[in-house]
Amino acid sequence: MSISLDRLLTALELAEREQIAADALNMDPPVILFSQTPAILVTIDGEPRLHDVGASSLKRVINTAFTIISDPGSGYHFLFAGDDSWYRAESLEGKWELAENVPAEVARLTPPPEEEGEEAEEPEDEGDVEPGPPPDIIVATEPTELVVTRGAPAYAPIANTDLLYVTNTESDIVMELATQRHFVILSGRWFSGASLDGPWEHVPPDELPETFADIPAESEMGHLLVSVPGTEAANEAVLDNQIPQTSAIRRSEAALDVEYDGEPQFEPIEETDLQYAVNTSYQVIKAGDSYYACHEAVWFVADSPHGTWVVADYIPASISLIPPESPVYNVKYVYVYDSTPEVVYVGYTPGYTYSYVYAGTIVYGTGWWYHPWYGAYYYPRPVTWGWHVRWNPWYGWGFGFSYSTGPFTFHVGFGGWYRGGWWGPVGYRGYRYGYHRGWHAGYRAGYRAGQARSRYNNIYNRPQNRARNVASAQTRARTQPNRASTRPNNIYSDRSGNVYRQNPQGNWQQRSQGSWQNNRSGNIQNLDRSAQARDRGASRTRNFQRSGGMARGGRRGR
Repeated sequence: MSISLDRLLTALELAEREQIAADALNMDPPVILFSQTPAILVTIDGEPRLHDVGASSLKRVINTAFTIISDPGSGYHFLFAGDDSWYRAESLEGKWELAENVPAEVARLTPPPEEEGEEAEEPEDEGDVEPGPPPDIIVATEPTELVVTRGAPAYAPIANTDLLYVTNTESDIVMELATQRHFVILSGRWFSGASLDGPWEHVPPDELPETFADIPAESEMGHLLVSVPGTEAANEAVLDNQIPQTSAIRRSEAALDVEYDGEPQFEPIEETDLQYAVNTSYQVIKAGDSYYACHEAVWFVADSPHGTWVVADYIPASISLIPPESPVYNVKYVYVYDSTPEVVYVGYTPGYTYSYVYAGTIVYGTGWWYHPWYGAYYYPRPVTWGWHVRWNPWYGWGFGFSYSTGPFTFHVGFGGWYRGGWWGPVGYRGYRYGYHRGWHAGYRAGYRAGQARSRYNNIYNRPQNRARNVASAQTRARTQPNRASTRPNNIYSDRSGNVYRQNPQGNWQQRSQGSWQNNRSGNIQNLDRSAQARDRGASRTRNFQRSGGMARGGRRGR
């Protein structure tokens, strides 16, 4: 079977299904802090958990993405800040200051340089930036977001609206003139407060003041339109959020070895007859007497939680019922479409990487806090808050610091967690690239680094996954540049896994029993809509490439 299952699921059908699921997302606001001085938010996943560091007297805070070392000898906690710099404080939630002298034992725990071989790009050069004072450190042990301005808020009008925006911040802050309410957007969600000090409450996007829809697309705040339902930007983002990444997986090349902290332990998944493994960084689900593991957007199955794991031909229907309250909610967006004795056709939509449709817009994360596993190892769960997540229409979700300046950075990815799996699908490290390079020009550089990394976030195309992929027409075109690929991008699927193609005459055919037959299923209208959406997306991509890769709207570095 040599068909290319590219962009399979019907966009409108997926939109309807994912909208229903998103209704259960947690929209309660995190703790929202506001600072008029440079500050960095350091998040700890619940109350600090300290573990011994080897045979020394040192202890490491393991439930954080940051390198935090406790030294009983000096009476200080030390926080690594990059470039051989450390902060210190007598208590984790106390006053942090740059450490002039760091004990040798602590200095030896400096995180190693970034691994080589990662496909990432350097952010654009902002030119020389005068180093500023070291930012304050704010430690949070509950879901928190930090909003920073450089001094007192400075406002400027947004043309054609009754809105002002704050100019001296890398956050998105808008004030409505009529009510003097402030609006801030975090992880794609709107919150409003009577002042920047709060209190803050969630505002559903369809309850925003009407003037938000009048924000000019080319203005400084044009990028906010993606979070205003009914606008072209929001509609395009919702459609893009339904387009799957797909691959054909060689059974012989796909392998999995799941590790547990002790004997496997499972807990029920509410609203289903399923259970999930709690003492592993892998996403393992028990269904009846079988075990399913979703790893790198491929489903595996075994008769035992220890394996032997093989690529699954199908998954239980109840997986689609997993609620957002479960830490394995994202696996419901990984699909098995078809199979042969040699190959399994698979795909995933952005829900697997925590991008969801809500009230005509897209949001990041479920909003729920999931209890991590503590044992001999610490296994974190997916998070929504604390990473200054913002959307870019060309690269997707980007991640960054609220503020950073001078020779200061955090190296994320070398904290105390087991095997580096900080969040989400094992090995998916969007956060890390979002801000560890952000010291030079604050949030701007960190955000663009996140954008650059997201270009390579097609999980199937990661270097460690390529060997298991069956070469597609696109892959062959890359490896044989003198041969043009003539295979059209004309394969589609419905949510039941039925596969269709549109022939050169514009007629729809269905794949059945190893051949293409005239389609009589009656869903021609939905297939036509999917084809039109794909053509529109391809056109936008071509226009974007011709323009040199710069999207309209959104702030540039000042």
